[in-house]
Amino acid sequence: MPANGIEIEYETFGEPDGVPLLLIAGLGVQMLSWDEGFCEQLADRGFFVNRFDNRDCGRSTWIDEGGKPDVADALSGQTEAPYSLDDMADDAAGLLEALDIPAAHIVGASMGGFIAQLVAINHPDRVLSLTSIMSGPGGQDQVIPTPEGQAVLLVNPPPTREGQIEQGMWIRKVLKGSQDPYDEEFERARVTRSVDRAHTADGAARQLIAVLTAPSRLERLSALAVPTLVIHGKDDILIPVENGRLVASAVPGAQIIEIEGMGHDLPEREWPQVVAAITDLSRQTAPTRSA
Repeated sequence: MPANGIEIEYETFGEPDGVPLLLIAGLGVQMLSWDEGFCEQLADRGFFVNRFDNRDCGRSTWIDEGGKPDVADALSGQTEAPYSLDDMADDAAGLLEALDIPAAHIVGASMGGFIAQLVAINHPDRVLSLTSIMSGPGGQDQVIPTPEGQAVLLVNPPPTREGQIEQGMWIRKVLKGSQDPYDEEFERARVTRSVDRAHTADGAARQLIAVLTAPSRLERLSALAVPTLVIHGKDDILIPVENGRLVASAVPGAQIIEIEGMGHDLPEREWPQVVAAITDLSRQTAPTRSA
């Protein structure tokens, strides 16, 4: 689907006359990270669910003209991002426009939560509610990952298919919470599907540079007037739970759900609770902004 000057790959669940809901995926992961079962549970609640590949990921446009990314230079402030998180938020809003959806409930996970926040900030007329999952405020206000979480971000991508699969499985294992057992067969099938569908390490690195160079959203979040829900796992080592608390405290009237034993992942055991919370949020009206 052409949107915001690029091609965006998307997929829908539920009836087109349902309540529109847009799922925004995280860093370097495809729309497949929103499991079909989770999407179907939302569709069963009456939502018309749209999931999509962010730019530079999956089957959406790869921004190869952005060149070979250098994350180390970005960390030291010596490089500019080939695009910004604001551009990625414009992609999401552009997809809604292309699909003739005036406004939707916006749900983002991890980097997708950063983008979802920016959709609400930059395109408020497009947003019926905001759900920010395992995300944070970014910039100087972001609470940094643990050393184990930083290792996940900075690991070099392997050149071979099998190496990419093994690395993806390792990342999934490291990021899981203490109450979520690691199913090697399931994870191998999941990671293999993504690698074989479309894999670009350069795209993931360019997305990471966009994250690293983004300013804090904390002050701008305080001006939001949209029903907002924050969901975070207490075992998150990549975006520690303090980040979710910062977002929830910034947005007027925001709710927060902190989940014991959940890491940087949305495990199947929590789908019913998350779906119910998003459904309840969708029935709320916008909070009154103080004078």
